[in-house]
Formats: sequence, C-alpha cells, structure tokens
Amino acid sequence: MKRTPAMAVGLTCLGAMLPLLAPARAGDPPAPSPKELQAVVDKGVAYLKSSQGKDGSFAPKLAGPGITALAVAGLLRSGLSPQDAVVANGLKYLESQVQKDGGVYNKFLANYTTSVAIMAFQEANQGGKYDAVIKDAAAFIQRIQHEDDPNNPAFGGFSYDGKKRPDLSNSAFSVEALIAAGIPKDDPVIKKALTFIGRCQNLPGESNDQPFAKKTSKADRGGFTYLPFDVDDNRHKTPDGGLRSLGAMSYGGLKSFLYAGVSKEDPRVKAAVDWIRRHYTLKENIGMGKAGLFYYYHTFAKAMDAWGENPFVDAAGTKHPWKAELFDAIRAQQGPNGSWRNQGERTFAEDNPDLCTAFALLSLSYCKSK
Repeated sequence: MKRTPAMAVGLTCLGAMLPLLAPARAGDPPAPSPKELQAVVDKGVAYLKSSQGKDGSFAPKLAGPGITALAVAGLLRSGLSPQDAVVANGLKYLESQVQKDGGVYNKFLANYTTSVAIMAFQEANQGGKYDAVIKDAAAFIQRIQHEDDPNNPAFGGFSYDGKKRPDLSNSAFSVEALIAAGIPKDDPVIKKALTFIGRCQNLPGESNDQPFAKKTSKADRGGFTYLPFDVDDNRHKTPDGGLRSLGAMSYGGLKSFLYAGVSKEDPRVKAAVDWIRRHYTLKENIGMGKAGLFYYYHTFAKAMDAWGENPFVDAAGTKHPWKAELFDAIRAQQGPNGSWRNQGERTFAEDNPDLCTAFALLSLSYCKSK
C-alpha cells in the first residue's frame, strides 16, 4: 500500500506499546463510568481548543479541510454545541472550503475530505442550516463513483481523488457520508458501493468473484483487505497469492454493510463478525501493527456500536465489555496536555496530535452507556 497524505487521515499510527488488556472479569461494567469518560474527553477537548488555527482550521497543510472536519465532528459528539466558538469557527472554515462542484476540499483528497465534512455538517445541522451544503456534497461524491462496468473490480468504489484506483477506506467513508446525507439505503449508489466493498472481503462466492478470494486462507476468511486488486505492488499479498485481511478495513467493511441496512443474518455480515471474533484485539491494528491504530479504534467503535453486542464474545468464549476496554486503551495513551499522538516509525500522520486527538474523541463518543 503506497503511503500518501490521504492515508494520514484515513490510516494511521505506530505508537508506544499499549499495556496488555486484561480479559473481561465477572462484574466488569459494560462501559466506563460517565465521570471517568468525561474527564478524559474534557482534556482532549481542551487540547483541540488550544490547537485551532486563527481561521478555524486544524492542520490544513496536512489534509486540507479533512482534519478540521474530523475534529469538529469529534467536538460535537463530545457534547459541544454548534454555537461553541471552537466548533463555530471550524464550521466556518469548512464552509470556506466548499467548491462550486459541491465538494469540500482544496487541492487534494477531494472524496475523502468531502465525506468527513458531510459528517461534521450533519452533526451540526440544527434547523436544517446545512441541508443545502450536505445535499451538494453528497451529489459530488455520487458523481465520482466508479460505475462504468459491473465486471470491473473497481465498479462502485471510491478513491481519494476523482476516479483513480478505489480502495475500501475511501469507499467505507463515502457510504457512511452518503447515508448521513439522507441517501436511501436502497439507492443504486449505495448498492454499487456495496458491490465494491463485497469484492474487498475474503469471502469467495457470489459477492466476491475476484481471483484472490479463491486463495483465501482460513485465518483471513471473512475479513476485508484494502484493495480488491491482485496487483504486483499490493503489500498485503499472502504467500499463496491471496490478500491479507486487515483490522481497520474489516471493521470498516462490517460498518458499511450494517449502516447500509444489510441484515445481520447475511452471510457477508456473519463472516465478518466471525473474523472479528477470531481476531478481537485493541493492542494493534490487525495486519498493520500500530500503524493506523487510532483509525482502527474509530472504525472498531462504529462497527461494534452498529453490531450492538456488549459484552462481545470472542471465538474463545471470552466476554469483552468492549466500551470499557476501548476506553482503557485510549485513556492509557493520552498525553499530559490532553492530546493523543502516535510516535512510532510509521504513523501515517497520526504523529500529528490534531488528527490523533480527533480520532480519539470520535472513538470515545461510542463508549458512553446507552
């Protein structure tokens, strides 16, 4: 997988080693206490307030408006109102990045930054204030979907910019954004996207007719890979010619199916959950080590929330109060100033504390008791 600036916002992190997470104990709470959670969140919010640029942006040179959108969404999901100064200024900056074609971007990462901007605007959309912006942004995303030939493995997918080679990370964000924008779950654009996402799953059969799927190992079965293309530069090839299942991609694929209304009894969903039961961990982004860890936490939280099982039972029968475990994993890595930062050799830009803190706050928002 070639390292790009886009992956900074979409894949991330090699950091300090996490303390081993103890198995769930009898009587463990299904979620952290509100007081504990709020204390960690407040420190993260305070950091972002201190980090915001004068124009309302967060790290614009790294990913255009993308990190600002993630930060704004994280702040809103942390309990701030759209009228709060840091949120309001962030929203104004995002509005300044809206282009004539409806996309929310500047020089690059058009699909990615537009997708996360939709999520931020939707979180702040009181009284329909951002209805028009969201509608136009969703139309922009739909126009850049690969949709020419159903036999092309790129069919239905989304890439970082325009119609370059699509990937699962962008496609999962696009599906989430389109559904947040109000696109019906049975709309053709969603169905086409699920075709591409299905081809990223290590599940040979009707939903994945790609050559690599026929070489899927038992360990990889049910999980998802970053690209469904059997190309020479794919770093995730297995010795027998298959493609490895990756942690963040597998949670992203499951999230996409569930958000799009695919039944929990669907073979694709059941296979994805079975893979997660066999590989459940918060110590690493499976297949990537610590690279992409906070992005992994973010997709983990959304997918587990959508699946709705807490405690989550792994393949060995261990019960995991995943909200409490996720909270513990994230809290253990918070810095003294309230931020999170990945300090490893391959961070995919999560060494930028604005990005890492935005992902952390978004992840923590799913740790609340319901």
